[in-house]
Amino acid sequence: MYKKLEDINMAGSSAISRTGNKALANAKTAKQDEFYTQLSDIENELRHYREKFRDKVVLCNCDDPYESNFFRYFALNFNALGLNKLIATCYDGSSVAGGRLPLLDIEGLKPEGKQPYAVEITNVPDINGDGAIDLSDVEQLLKSDGNVCRTLKGDAEYGAGDFRSTECVAYLEQADIVVTNPPFSLFREYIKLLVAHNKRFVILGNQNAVTTKEIFELIYRGEIWLGSNNGDMSFQVPPDYPPKETRYWVDDKGQKWRSFGTMCWVTNLDLRKRHEKLPLFKKYNEDDYPKYDNFDAIEVSAFKNIPCDYNGVMGVPLGFLAKHNPDQFEIVGITKTWFGLASKKYPTQVQVSASGKTSNVKKLNDGAAIKIGKTPVKKTYYRVENEVFIQTYPRILIRKRTETNEN
Repeated sequence: MYKKLEDINMAGSSAISRTGNKALANAKTAKQDEFYTQLSDIENELRHYREKFRDKVVLCNCDDPYESNFFRYFALNFNALGLNKLIATCYDGSSVAGGRLPLLDIEGLKPEGKQPYAVEITNVPDINGDGAIDLSDVEQLLKSDGNVCRTLKGDAEYGAGDFRSTECVAYLEQADIVVTNPPFSLFREYIKLLVAHNKRFVILGNQNAVTTKEIFELIYRGEIWLGSNNGDMSFQVPPDYPPKETRYWVDDKGQKWRSFGTMCWVTNLDLRKRHEKLPLFKKYNEDDYPKYDNFDAIEVSAFKNIPCDYNGVMGVPLGFLAKHNPDQFEIVGITKTWFGLASKKYPTQVQVSASGKTSNVKKLNDGAAIKIGKTPVKKTYYRVENEVFIQTYPRILIRKRTETNEN
C-alpha cells in the first residue's frame, strides 16, 4: 500500500528536529563531541546483553582507557562476561589523563605525550592476588606486557586513532561487537561504517539522529532498533567546555557536567524488552484522534494513548521507538520531511506565531498537518487560503499487525 523507503527519492533532512534538544544541536555545531558516559548508564544497558558477549571480541573504538567507562566496564568484567578479547582505541590525548588508570610507566604512552594508541587485552588475571579483578589488575597487566599497547599513526586521509583510519578499520574487522559513545557530529557516518562491515553493536546516540534518512531507513527495515534505557542522561565534559544556561552544572569537585533528555541506545542485538507487548487501553474516537490532512493517518499524542481498536495508520511521537515491538506494530514511515509519503503539497502558507507574528513560509509541507475549525490561542498555526492548520511534531507512522488486533 505504501511506498518502500528505498524506492523513494529521499529529501534532505536536518540532523536536529525543531523538537530536539537545542543544547545537543549547539554542541554538534561546535564539534563538542567529548561527552563521557557514566559507568552506571553503561551497566544498566549492557546487562540486557550479557550472554551475547561470551567468547566475543569487543571493540570500543572511540574510547581512551584513561577516561572511558566503556573500557572500564569491559576490563573489570572481562572474565565474568567471558570475553575473547577487548580492544580500545583513542584518537586524541585525554583531557583527564591519569584520572582513572595512571599508566605512567608504559613506554610511549605517557599521558603528557598524548599519543593516540590502541589497547588489546586477551586475559585479565588477578595479578595482585586479592581475589577480585579491579583496575589495579588491569593497570598491572598493561605495565607488564607492552604487547597489549601500541601507538596509532593514522593515514593520509584520517588522523591517528580516527575510527575511519585504515588501522582502526582493521581493528573493526577483528571485532564481533562494538560498544561505545561515538562523536555526536559523526554519528551517521559511524553507523554507516558499522553496517558496511556487518558488525553487531550497542552505541549511544540521540533520538533526533534516528529521524535522519540514513538512520531511519535502518529502523524502517528492522535492521537496528533502540535499546532498553533511553531518555535523560548526564555526561562529564572537558574543563574547557563553556557554561550553558540549562542542563549544565559543576559538581563539588569542579567537574563540569551536561545532560540531555533525548539520549538513546541504538543496537542490532536483540533484547527481551523489544518483544514485550505494549498494553493498549484507549478506544478510538474522532475527537481525540484527529486525522492528518496530508496523509491518511490519525494523530496519537502519546504512545500510551494508542487506541486498541484502530487498524489504520497512526502517527506517534518519536518516543514510541523505545517501546516498539516489531511483532505488534509495523513501522510505515515518518512524517519528518515525509520521504515521499505525503499525499498533499500546500502552496505558500501564512505562519502565525504564538506571539501573533506573521510570515510567508512553506514549512507546513515538512510534517503532518491537522485542519482545525477555529484559530488557536497562543499557539503557532498556518493559514492556507481560508483554512487553518496546525502542524504536529515529527511522528513515526505505525500500524498494528493483524494478528495483534485487539478489537
